[in-house]
Amino acid sequence: MAPSGGLPTVFPALVYDDARAAIRMLTTALGFTAEAVYEGEDGSVVHAELSCGNGRVMLGSKGHGGAFAEAMASAGPAAVYVVVEDVDAHHARAAGHGVEILMPPTDQDYGSRDYTARDAEGNVWSFGTYAPGASG
Repeated sequence: MAPSGGLPTVFPALVYDDARAAIRMLTTALGFTAEAVYEGEDGSVVHAELSCGNGRVMLGSKGHGGAFAEAMASAGPAAVYVVVEDVDAHHARAAGHGVEILMPPTDQDYGSRDYTARDAEGNVWSFGTYAPGASG
């Protein structure tokens, strides 16, 4: 694996029937920042990159052709974990925007505090204080 220089080397990629709605929910309710949004001639989202902290998630609209689109054509929901500093404030923001909460902020046996939500297309998003790979 090539050195990352501190940058993440794994980027979840999700496809949505309504990628534009997913971007609105992720930015407005869950605090992501839209870094790039590329549209097709029909106005659909061909590729988007949203950041949260030093991580990014890539997403786009279903059905754009090519090997990736074909492989993802019947993909079910995915799960993504995001590290946040203040789980309770993050949860309050999400709940305030009507995001479906599957598990409220909960202290875990392994020391994390986290909550779990579901987006409009069934993807599960967990937000917590546990940072995989962090020392200590």
